[in-house]
Amino acid sequence: MLDFLSEYDVLGAFWLTVQLTVYSAIGSLVWGTVLAGMRVSPVPIMRAFGTGYVNIVRNTPLTLIIVAMSLALHQVLGLKLARELPGDLTFTDTNNFRLAVLGFIIYTSTFVCESIRSGINTVPVGQAEASRALGLGFGQTLGIVVLPQAFRAVVAPLASVLIALTKNTTVASAIGVAEAGYLMADMIEKESDKIILVFATFALGFVLLTLPTGLLLGWVGKKVAVKR
Repeated sequence: MLDFLSEYDVLGAFWLTVQLTVYSAIGSLVWGTVLAGMRVSPVPIMRAFGTGYVNIVRNTPLTLIIVAMSLALHQVLGLKLARELPGDLTFTDTNNFRLAVLGFIIYTSTFVCESIRSGINTVPVGQAEASRALGLGFGQTLGIVVLPQAFRAVVAPLASVLIALTKNTTVASAIGVAEAGYLMADMIEKESDKIILVFATFALGFVLLTLPTGLLLGWVGKKVAVKR
């Protein structure tokens, strides 16, 4: 019944999905943390930029952002994130893959930012005031006192963002990245008499990717939670 799957590189497509998720998650965590710092900054310009960026990007459809990476950045502005080398390139060396990662970082970082900002709000104001009384600047207070506690408080929300990112990687198929969603669309077109099996296969694949992640990070969140 499932013999037709051997004709397609299903594992390879899901491996590309994993790589999209990992690279995008790392970039989103870094940029999202910077945005969160901007949103609580005492500098009005930084606060305005962080607030405007988050509100605009978070309410922009992800598909539009991913397509804009290819059309606007690559085709119109000529941005190339990967060199065109002779010979066969792996998918992660292609320009479209890296443009997709950039698009996911731009979008997902807004949700990371809001999760971290909610964690910052759980830290008692007195701790920040005490650190400033000791002579620490805003950056030192944020990095040494506030953020370590904030991250411990938002492991579970960040896990939800990671799971959503994993599922959102299917949007990369819009610019030709051959991840799981791209392969599923191709298989549905070629195996029209086995649509239910195709859907079941890819649904199971995403469950196997997201369920262990949610359970593991949920357990970690309980272990590192700050007891107040």
